[in-house]
Amino acid sequence: MPETFQALVVDKTDTFSVAVQPVTLGKLPAGEVLIKVSYSSVNYKDGLASIPNGNILRNYPFIPGIDLSGIVVSSADSRFQEGQPVIATSYGIGVSHFGGFSEYARIPAEWVLPLPEGLSLREAMIYGTAGLTAALSIQALEDNGAAPDKGKLLVTGATGGVGGTAVAMLAHKGYAVTASTGRTEEAGYLQTLGAAEVISRGDVGDGTGKPLDKQLWQAAVDSVGGGPLAAVLSKIAYGGAVAASGLTAGTAVPTTVMPFILRGVSLLGIDSVSCPMEKRLKIWQRMASDLKPAVLEELVDREIALSELPATLEDILKSNTRGRVIVRLS
Repeated sequence: MPETFQALVVDKTDTFSVAVQPVTLGKLPAGEVLIKVSYSSVNYKDGLASIPNGNILRNYPFIPGIDLSGIVVSSADSRFQEGQPVIATSYGIGVSHFGGFSEYARIPAEWVLPLPEGLSLREAMIYGTAGLTAALSIQALEDNGAAPDKGKLLVTGATGGVGGTAVAMLAHKGYAVTASTGRTEEAGYLQTLGAAEVISRGDVGDGTGKPLDKQLWQAAVDSVGGGPLAAVLSKIAYGGAVAASGLTAGTAVPTTVMPFILRGVSLLGIDSVSCPMEKRLKIWQRMASDLKPAVLEELVDREIALSELPATLEDILKSNTRGRVIVRLS
């Protein structure tokens, strides 16, 4: 392999900069598995890592990118072999450990999993961390009793990565999906993913309404948080649940105990960062099989080269992307 390769480097040693530049193998952090990266993807957290006040990175210079797929070059761990296709997402990747916006990555073995049969390396990054979060949300709701024959299921933030993937997965499983979005001009896209109904963010509410409202949905996948999450909780049917994973509308949720103690509604927190590997493996198997939608490719907003990353990271912070943006590295 070459001694130098290309990576996106964020630095603020002197002045803040985000640029593609040569990196040597010796600069990569410790880890048992050296991977030639095939694909990564662009997530909101990556966008935050690319700005001075994003509160994501603590050490500079740094290579962001919270997920990757690729081929093992070498491994000091017997679970992985040269030439094996693998995935690595979340944990400290792209936050405290150099990430996927690089032609090569060195990753701790306990953060790496084999590419499941039924997925290509490209498809794995159409999913990426967003897809894993969506699948974890669906699993949590189904563990709570959600099922296709129990009524409509809401997905908020539906044009985002988590939301769009959840819409596609749920529709594939036979759920009647109501997709909520602040970009109603994307209704056609959401219907292509399988949404039975598209509503505006305003139709959901901002949390200033009744603590208990009309029971509209059996459950919800929420990637928005804030006031809209409070509004969703007030409209979930008796015994239902909301799987919450996002905060784009804020961290404060102005709700009451009413949905919980009068309707038995559950608020389920979804974390894809520290999700145990045993559970992660099972979820990725579902993503490669029963949760894999025929419209997976429709989630791709664009596929970009490493050189296009700086502008794309700006786009995701401005909500100028739809669904998933994947990065082709080799």
